Amino acid sequence: MSLGEHTSDSAPFLSDDSEAEGPEEQGEAAGQRPQEEPASGVSKGRAVLIVLILCYVNLLNYMDRFTVAGVLPDIEQYFGIDDGKSGLLQTVFICSYMFLAPFFGYLGDRYNRKYIMSFGIGFWSAVTLASSYTPKEHFWALLLTRGLVGVGEASYSTIAPTIIADLYVKGRRTAMLSIFYFAIPVGSGLGYIVGSQVSNIAKDWHWALRVTPALGLIAVLLLLLVVQEPKRGAIEAREERHLHRTSWFTDLKALSKNCSFVLSTFGFTAVAFVTGSLALWAPTFLFRAAVFAGEKAPCVDGHCASSDSLIFGVITCITGVLGVASGVLVSRQLRKKTPRADPLVCAAGLLLSAPFLYLAIVFAEASTIATYVFIFLGETFLSMNWAIVADILLYVVVPTRRSTAEALQIVVSHLLGDAGSPYMIGVVSDSLRKTDSFLWQFRSLQLSLLLCSFVAVVGGGFFLATALFIEKDRHRAENYVPTDDEPIVVPKSGRSTRVPVSSVLI
Repeated sequence: MSLGEHTSDSAPFLSDDSEAEGPEEQGEAAGQRPQEEPASGVSKGRAVLIVLILCYVNLLNYMDRFTVAGVLPDIEQYFGIDDGKSGLLQTVFICSYMFLAPFFGYLGDRYNRKYIMSFGIGFWSAVTLASSYTPKEHFWALLLTRGLVGVGEASYSTIAPTIIADLYVKGRRTAMLSIFYFAIPVGSGLGYIVGSQVSNIAKDWHWALRVTPALGLIAVLLLLLVVQEPKRGAIEAREERHLHRTSWFTDLKALSKNCSFVLSTFGFTAVAFVTGSLALWAPTFLFRAAVFAGEKAPCVDGHCASSDSLIFGVITCITGVLGVASGVLVSRQLRKKTPRADPLVCAAGLLLSAPFLYLAIVFAEASTIATYVFIFLGETFLSMNWAIVADILLYVVVPTRRSTAEALQIVVSHLLGDAGSPYMIGVVSDSLRKTDSFLWQFRSLQLSLLLCSFVAVVGGGFFLATALFIEKDRHRAENYVPTDDEPIVVPKSGRSTRVPVSSVLI
């Protein structure tokens, strides 16, 4: 192979990226690099296809996550568990996902990303299929398998946005990220719809967990056969050989001093808390409200009515698309007037969602239609954050630290957000319940869910604080130059070695 010849994947899985790019550096210096080759090393058509595949996998991830929520009343009836144990199903998943995220973030900044994602998704699909065969005497086995599903989520969510960032810049990057994050609410909604309807058709909730594993196999094949690894930072004319890859502890230290990253992460934590609580409990809450009002019968023969999960799923899909699209459009227009547009839009989304979520919870027993209307408005405003928060992270963090930043944001937002919120809501509900009547099954869950509105207001405050630092941190990231005392990672005999910058500069 000639020195200027380009390989299909710039980073073999078991070797350092900078070594894989060495021959291309020589070819570029010799003037042998083709003029029409994009800086990222990926053609325009292939780049669009990669984004679409990543969107499909993202949709599948969230579809699997919320399939359990769509059949939660059936699971409670099948295992005979209370609200606290039901909340654990989401909590153990999020905890697994959260603690594994830094590990995959570390790998994602250093090795071939598509192979890491392929392994995670393949493992996740196998474990999800295994969870569908859990017998009723072993609820702990369902908890264990749901925890292991977090491997796939961690391997994917920390890495996929960084691939998009290496394919596009500025407005096109924001547009592609918005398409990518459309998959979160749409996939979540499909989880409720598919879970409830498959369970309804099969008269067995176990079948609801057997849909996504087959689709996961297709995702692995698409990743391996179609996705091509782009060069990190090259599309920004700042390839990683110019930026230098620093040690993991240096990355963490730099990120902890990045005010925009830290504050937006806390703001996103509030989003995770609210969405995590509503995602698991909203269909069950609506079902209990209907039973209390006499509109529906309680669970019969281990099978519960699924219309609430279906309707909530449709609402989640629609509000997700509207919320993400409106958030991006409003941010784009507001950027013409102020560079602080992104955090301001995120703050407005959270602050506007709070009163509508409060009204939805309060009106549940009086008017089903009013409840759905308020849920629609609240979720629309809440969804305005998804693509914008991701874009903020990508432009205030240098390319060689983005996977680590994604992982750190995942850990914090889930540790303080949706890792504990479903369980917390369930425990509070159990503690408030005075009797096991239909009234108190509904009322206790209603009172515990009111916490979501308060947390949304706190999150809006964090995004308002982010607006104070966003200009400075963005400028710093765009003009980043390694300092002499910053250790960098240099390949040595196939391994990574940390040395001072001064020892390698000429």
